[in-house]
Amino acid sequence: MKPLHSIQITAVGAYAPPKVLTNTELSTIVDTSDEWIRSHTGIGERHIAEKEQTTSDLAMFAVEDLLARFGRSKDEIDGIVVATATSDYPGFPSTACLLAERLGTSGPALDVSAGCTGFIYALEVARAMILSNSMRNALVIGAEKLSSVINWKDRNTCVLFGDGAGCVLLEQDSSKQGLLDTLLKAEGAGSGALTIDPGQRCITMEGRAVYNFAVRSIGETILSLVQRNNLTIDDIDWIVPHQANKRIISACAKRYSLNEDAFYLNIEHYANTSAASIPLALAEMQKKGLLKEGQKLLFVGFGAGLTYGGSLLVWHQS
Repeated sequence: MKPLHSIQITAVGAYAPPKVLTNTELSTIVDTSDEWIRSHTGIGERHIAEKEQTTSDLAMFAVEDLLARFGRSKDEIDGIVVATATSDYPGFPSTACLLAERLGTSGPALDVSAGCTGFIYALEVARAMILSNSMRNALVIGAEKLSSVINWKDRNTCVLFGDGAGCVLLEQDSSKQGLLDTLLKAEGAGSGALTIDPGQRCITMEGRAVYNFAVRSIGETILSLVQRNNLTIDDIDWIVPHQANKRIISACAKRYSLNEDAFYLNIEHYANTSAASIPLALAEMQKKGLLKEGQKLLFVGFGAGLTYGGSLLVWHQS
């Protein structure tokens, strides 16, 4: 039997469309300003995909970045798990199957829909499938084209979101610890607070309800993962949160007595990319040389569903 803690991240990749929409440019579209957006969210700009680009296109660019950055071959890839709320097709085929076609893989391929917590859910799905021998390794991808579901006349939501994709390769190595623990939760009673309206096909959000849920769920997830693994918060080298709103992170850190400097944030340049935000941040951290051998990382997310959860892992240099 494979050791439960032997599944680890061995490569990362990311892609953000080259087109950037700044707050100042956005203020010509809707009644807002750079100062208001920055002070309320911490966002300065966001990447926007071209109209003809699809979520699977963004995901494929991220996978190509991973393969090039770590010298891996697409022939090594077995399974694919994609977290997304903006799949190419509203029903099927899955974005993962579209990627499998491009990569030439024939192993398992499926999408996970858990909103902005999607990447953490997808990590656990892939880990469990590797442990069950359903696949040998897996690309776990968070990819979103949220610009396609934004109401550009709604200033409460259109300022928040951007497009992008990030991915990791999960593999088994019994000689090292990898993913130590995962916490997955859902509060379905709050599902109406954050939706993609089926008629208008755009995001609707009850801002205050989501804000309160986010602050609480982040704090509870972090403390639960730390405590049940007999650690202290000081044992965690980096917290990589879903990048939704800087004020949410600040409020959570204050309420739960957490060091805000331990949170890695890049929301200023990407905005909220939903399921893509954690792997985008992780890939950026790796590129900057911030990740060191043996560091303990904690991913934490929250989003539509309402879902939330976290992953605790040990980082190894590849």
